[in-house]
Amino acid sequence: MKVAVLGCGSVGSQVVRLLLEQADDLEARTGARVELAGVAVRRIDAPRDVDVPPGLLTTDAAGLVARDDVDLVVEVIGGIEPARALILSALEHGKSVVTANKALLAEDGPTLFEAADKNERDLYYEAAVAGAIPILRPLRESLAGDRVTRVLGIVNGTTNFILDKMDSSGAGFNEALEEAQELGYAEADPTADVEGFDAAAKAAILASLAFHTRVTAADVHREGISEVTAADVASARDMDSVVKLLAIAELRDDAVAVRVHPAMIPRSHPLASVREAYNAVFVESEAAGQLMFYGPGAGGAPTASAVLGDLVTVARNRLAGTRGAGESAYADRRLLPMGETVTRYHVAIDVDDRAGVLAAVATAFADHGVSIQTVRQEGRGADAQLVVVSHAATDAQLSATVAALREMDIVREVTSVMRVEGGEE
Repeated sequence: MKVAVLGCGSVGSQVVRLLLEQADDLEARTGARVELAGVAVRRIDAPRDVDVPPGLLTTDAAGLVARDDVDLVVEVIGGIEPARALILSALEHGKSVVTANKALLAEDGPTLFEAADKNERDLYYEAAVAGAIPILRPLRESLAGDRVTRVLGIVNGTTNFILDKMDSSGAGFNEALEEAQELGYAEADPTADVEGFDAAAKAAILASLAFHTRVTAADVHREGISEVTAADVASARDMDSVVKLLAIAELRDDAVAVRVHPAMIPRSHPLASVREAYNAVFVESEAAGQLMFYGPGAGGAPTASAVLGDLVTVARNRLAGTRGAGESAYADRRLLPMGETVTRYHVAIDVDDRAGVLAAVATAFADHGVSIQTVRQEGRGADAQLVVVSHAATDAQLSATVAALREMDIVREVTSVMRVEGGEE
């Protein structure tokens, strides 16, 4: 069973290492010798973390995936192109594919799945979400007989490290980001992580599997953490809560709502204890109830572990002359606009400290159908801060309320609006 690997970076080098070091074990698990056929790279002479046997490195990725002796292709290049063209070529040439490419799957997964079906080959992608954590296979297989109603997860280690540091040390966002970059948890350009693009791609993949409906990254409401302040984190602490960047996919009246944004969750919730750069995904279903999957969500070796797990499955299928489960999009549910999404909110408002202010603010909430659960007032001389936590309301109702508050003479500033998740009202 010959394997071509596309890419030899942090993940690809670990895939190659495991293929070479665990060849005997892989043969025992799959039933055939798994051999490395070639490794496609941009530069042959670039430094890398693994010693690739002589003659296996090539810059001709297109030629490698088209070779007659290649059975399986592992794509760990990342990005949209040339990864998409190479995967499609591999499938058209009769190869099964294992990929870790979340961005491509979230943008154009249907094209890849249709090509896999047309050519009767496997396309597996466990490593695309949450690194070594086995979450996609349970959604696709273990829970196939159940009805999943909600998926709530921390799926980006960089943002979790930053928010955890802000909570534990009182640091501001920029300070925590700098530490994350120094430790290698954040890239020099952290935009994809801190603005939620990475998490949105993963949320789309999770929602597609959980609800048997095609969801792309463009369908996911996305907010990052760059606007989260130390004051927001402190306010969450006062509520015995923490701030996390959450990927949330849920069923509401048989429609699918998918969003990524920072939110306050109670410290009693299992996700609140996910520290530093770890990931966790919390799944709720009708029969199984609540399940949680936890572990390292990134890194070369953990991600390579997920890649090799898929590779073994695909190799077994190939030897048996069968295929695994393909795309499951039979439900074709409606995608719910963010304005119709329901949750609770934490709103901090700087106001004049005089009689009647609280009543006026409460009226603004009531006028837009938002019920107040709790309110806390702190005096600051001539002004005061009101911290309001609402009952469940739609995003559209809350947005209209905030817009109205900002027009009121007694309101100096709406300093923070954050959703509240994971707790009972």
